[in-house]
Amino acid sequence: MAGRAPKSRRPRAVRRSHRFAIVAARFNERITQRLVDGARAAFGAAGLGVDRVEVHWVPGSFELPQAAALLAATRRYAGIVCVGVVIRGQTPHFEHVAREAAAGIREVALATGVPATFGVVTAFSEEQAWERAGGAVGNRGGEAAEAALAMAEWIEDVRRHGAGGRPAHRVEAPRAEPRPRARGPR
Repeated sequence: MAGRAPKSRRPRAVRRSHRFAIVAARFNERITQRLVDGARAAFGAAGLGVDRVEVHWVPGSFELPQAAALLAATRRYAGIVCVGVVIRGQTPHFEHVAREAAAGIREVALATGVPATFGVVTAFSEEQAWERAGGAVGNRGGEAAEAALAMAEWIEDVRRHGAGGRPAHRVEAPRAEPRPRARGPR
């Protein structure tokens, strides 16, 4: 069983004008509600009031990317948290839904520039899903909200200070050794 996600540092004070959305899948709704609660708790810990976080329910995890794309297109949100539960059954349906939800949510973030984070629990059993929705393994909804907060802060830093961001966020890739120039006939 996978462990907890690494603890992220708390973002600086979130701008009061920032709004966030949580898109939640109704399929396995009792478990998903725990993910929504975890996301709301993370936003609350960051100083965002309930009036700054909207929750939108959709039928299932497969529909999360479409809802996130429509919300991102409004430009009203600094980040969108997608939560849902996909439990393995007797058929490969599990893999298809989980893969397409993940790919679609990634595409929303890349296409719009609005952070869309993945808080979808994929599990082999209902018991394992509960563990990832506030049980011993943590709360994937809370972790996804923390990721949305961190990305919204990072994007704001990049926009304000340029591609290098603030020094605390700067990560430099290792420098490659210069390649010798090919010498051909002169």
